[in-house]
Amino acid sequence: MTVPVLSLDGKESGVLELPKELFGVKVNKALLSQAIRVYTSNIKGHFSNTKTRSEVKGSTRKIYKQKGTGGARHGAKSAPIFVGGGIALGPKFRKVVLDLPKKMKKAALSSALTSKLTEGEVFGIKGLEKVSGKTSQIREFLKKSGKEKVLFILGGKDENVSRAVGNLTGVDILTADQVNILEIIKHKTLVLTEEAVKSLELRVKNEKVEKEEKK
Repeated sequence: MTVPVLSLDGKESGVLELPKELFGVKVNKALLSQAIRVYTSNIKGHFSNTKTRSEVKGSTRKIYKQKGTGGARHGAKSAPIFVGGGIALGPKFRKVVLDLPKKMKKAALSSALTSKLTEGEVFGIKGLEKVSGKTSQIREFLKKSGKEKVLFILGGKDENVSRAVGNLTGVDILTADQVNILEIIKHKTLVLTEEAVKSLELRVKNEKVEKEEKK
């Protein structure tokens, strides 16, 4: 299982071998949908907060006697029926943290990578060590290769490449241990270094080793 390797001038200059356990699995769309929901829920903040009648500042004294006034019966001014009173059934701040078991995370990652490969949107790249931090170098690569909305996946951090990518809209860069399903899905094309593929493979193998050790 191989994909073309692109040089910085946008031309093909070899092939990159991809592991089947990451790029050759059956795509599980239901699992992908679940994984995306987990990631987006953890990113999204639930910060809206309203006060109930017990939290509103002010007297809790009954505004007038129960009977004999001819008016409706009321309690304190903090009741939701009054302007400035508490809010009934309003939104409350809550911290929502969802998670997936490691086995499901690994399966979702493999499904996302395989999905991109079947779409023909996975490529290797070489020559990134020549990038000096100038945005024009990556912009020229994208122009010559005809790629857009690209996610660069590296084996480790590279300040020069990060700086070169930083000012480009729709283009991002992550290391292999930072990659998640949401980032893969929201970008059109994946461009990986050979080191990134090895790191992804090692990441999956380490998860298997941890599972076996727990047994």
